[in-house]
Amino acid sequence: MTIFWTPRAGLVGLMLCTAALITALPSAQAETAAPPSCAVELVVLGAGQDAGAPQIGYAADPAWQDPQQRLTGSALALIETGTGHRYLFDASPHLGDQLARLDRLDPSPSPTPRPNLGLSGIFLTHAHIGHYAGLMWLGREAAGTAGIPVHAMPRLQRFLETNGPWDQLVRLGNIRLVALSDRTPMRPSPQFSVTPYRVPHRDEYSETVGFLIETPQKRALYLPDIDSWTDWARDFDTRLEDLLPDLDLAFLDATFFDDDELPGRDMSLIPHPRVSDTMDLLQALPASVRQRVQFIHYNHTNPIRWPESDATRQVYERGYKIARAGDRHCLFEGN
Repeated sequence: MTIFWTPRAGLVGLMLCTAALITALPSAQAETAAPPSCAVELVVLGAGQDAGAPQIGYAADPAWQDPQQRLTGSALALIETGTGHRYLFDASPHLGDQLARLDRLDPSPSPTPRPNLGLSGIFLTHAHIGHYAGLMWLGREAAGTAGIPVHAMPRLQRFLETNGPWDQLVRLGNIRLVALSDRTPMRPSPQFSVTPYRVPHRDEYSETVGFLIETPQKRALYLPDIDSWTDWARDFDTRLEDLLPDLDLAFLDATFFDDDELPGRDMSLIPHPRVSDTMDLLQALPASVRQRVQFIHYNHTNPIRWPESDATRQVYERGYKIARAGDRHCLFEGN
């Protein structure tokens, strides 16, 4: 879905912070320092909505001129530092740029390229372009990978097996599909497990899931797309406000800040939880719990895209955080 930038999200309305706030908040493209000793690390490779920014069709976006203002589609990487294994959560259309970032943060110990791009597996949330279209770079026109495990729910697996060009990746062995089951943990490694959780979303081609990533020390939820928290509670018996206290990190859908981003559009037809509503839902929780939220998957119209915006200031003042490409989180310090 292409969602166009509007004047409300322009620089005039967004550069509203004080110099102190600019100092306090992370930049849009920050790459945080590596944890001193970490056996399992989670890295934010992208935090934008599927199409990123600058978005096609809007020449006024400053990111056309300033690469530091770019957004790539939401994706995480999990690095096992002791084994060299690396896993992706979602394969965005910006996969090339994101793997280049990952290689900067996790350089190869050898001067020769890593086999299979250094990927030990990919976990896909659903079949919208920002979350699976990066698989195209694994084919023979590009990387020509061999048997990268791609973990997918049943409908998504059938979609990839029966629709081109994705079926060619399967036939040529560039990827190897691995079936997931709702709320059934799978353990790619003794150091972590991954459990898919079905969520309500526009499921034209596949189910939609979020992923619970668990290590012996910490638990992280990656949930970049959902229609509403109310529907999740009603249809899947899961309440975000009950789940959050048991998590250490929660990367949550932040596609839109509020209902004023797209003048002339009926935003009720684009049912993502608004950032302002999610903050209201969780505001009664202790500050120590609210700070576990990392808003992700923000549209190019969303003012939290800009670290200097008033909306960003509100998020931090209310005790929440915003995911930025390059953020690093240690999930397991090891023994």
